[in-house]
Amino acid sequence: MKTLFKFLTGIIAVLILIGAAGFCYFNLAFPKVSPAENVKIDPNPERLARGKYLAENVTGCFGCHSDRRFDEYNFPLKEDTLGQGGFLFDKKLMGLPGSLYSRNITPYHLKDYTDGELVRTLRVGVNKEGKALFPLMPYQHLAGLSQEDLYSIIAYLRTLKPITNDPPPTKLDFPVNFIVKTIPKDAGPFPAKPDPTDKLAYGRYMINACSCFDCHTPVDAHGGPLPGMDFAGGMEFHFPDGSTLRAANITPDPKTGIGGWTKNYFIKRFRQGKKMADTAAPVKPGEFNTLMPWPEYGGMSDEDLGALYDYLHEAVKPVDHRVEKFTPGKT
Repeated sequence: MKTLFKFLTGIIAVLILIGAAGFCYFNLAFPKVSPAENVKIDPNPERLARGKYLAENVTGCFGCHSDRRFDEYNFPLKEDTLGQGGFLFDKKLMGLPGSLYSRNITPYHLKDYTDGELVRTLRVGVNKEGKALFPLMPYQHLAGLSQEDLYSIIAYLRTLKPITNDPPPTKLDFPVNFIVKTIPKDAGPFPAKPDPTDKLAYGRYMINACSCFDCHTPVDAHGGPLPGMDFAGGMEFHFPDGSTLRAANITPDPKTGIGGWTKNYFIKRFRQGKKMADTAAPVKPGEFNTLMPWPEYGGMSDEDLGALYDYLHEAVKPVDHRVEKFTPGKT
């Protein structure tokens, strides 16, 4: 009996050692990406202007990396918090597997990053410390930006007012905390920015830059996009008062999507959305509210908004999917 006990104890000890070794190897091996390159970005006036436009109106950096006023329409950003990070994304808001806090992207935090490390973070999803970012951070979309556009964003972020703020660390549930380490891959060469006269190519570029797919495509139980439902709406966002907002169907379906919209109306809708959001009207618990970034996208140029329209109408399959936009909370 004693011999059997010693044998079993030895087997358990060996298994523990193997498991510990495997754990250490996994954490050392992943994420498996190349080191950051030695890059120095010249913050010339053209880049700063382009970077400001992209960060504020296209890629929506501040929508996630700032604090908001939750009792006003469209949850407007608090101007004195732009880029400070700390916004919480969790199960209650989006059904995410853990508690994810956006990072501080002002020079208070970015001063510790080289330009090359920022390029790798934004394109590959691996930060200065070699940690993989949860893909709520749209690094896979940012990898589709041209070199000049990405460099412009980095140059502009370095000009923000430094804000002293150290958000709590992100905590992911098991096994997602391990899976996320395997997602980042080297992004490869920068793509060229398409000529705006090539409507579909340029529209695809802009749709990717705005990450429209991520919010307007419903997901399955594992968080992956539902096949055949690209841009068909239905992604749910839950508010503190118990209300639920669902992203709209933006496929060219004439009954349930935007198939009946003209390009002029599409652009006008964004201008109207921005104008309404800029009023910051008070909203009571249970009343309709929206997370659609009207202030940001409403500041896009007619050319870029028109490119979104062209792509959605000419390259996206119509999906008959009626979405109940808003369900008020029981309050």
